[in-house]
Amino acid sequence: MKIAVYPGSFDPVTNGHLNIIERASRLFDQVIVCVMVNCEKKPLFSLEERKNQLRRVTRHLANVTVDAYDGLLAEYARERGCCTIVKGLRAGSDFEKEFQMAMVNRKLNPDLDSLFLTAEHQYMYLSSSAVKEMGYYGADLSDFLPSQIMDEFEERMKKIANMKEAQP
Repeated sequence: MKIAVYPGSFDPVTNGHLNIIERASRLFDQVIVCVMVNCEKKPLFSLEERKNQLRRVTRHLANVTVDAYDGLLAEYARERGCCTIVKGLRAGSDFEKEFQMAMVNRKLNPDLDSLFLTAEHQYMYLSSSAVKEMGYYGADLSDFLPSQIMDEFEERMKKIANMKEAQP
């Protein structure tokens, strides 16, 4: 069985992420979408909230499971029997960083390959950071976020806006 892992912070999961997940699900017997803990980021949603969001938006994909991990991706892949890391690339600037990480992961786990899927044209510019900024200012996000998490995202953004307004 060919098992792939698609890691990320998914804060929040976007339509671009979902596109990569759906495409990977057609290439592998099983895809594990793994919410990774990134100590350099302050997430908008908790780890459990992000896992639940991912479960909701991937419910239609029978061979996709959702997990979380706070450690090295290469070790996670070894523990779960994954043969491939799937990464989405938006632009050439993504490639350099992702290529470096692929080499590190391969060094740590020589049985692990990386597969880069280029984002479809409508998602080339899309990032969770951009979605959060647009959401903060009340932009229409229907083209950017899965409908299953839209209400939850909008509520969180209103809460943040209200907290900022209340600050002196």
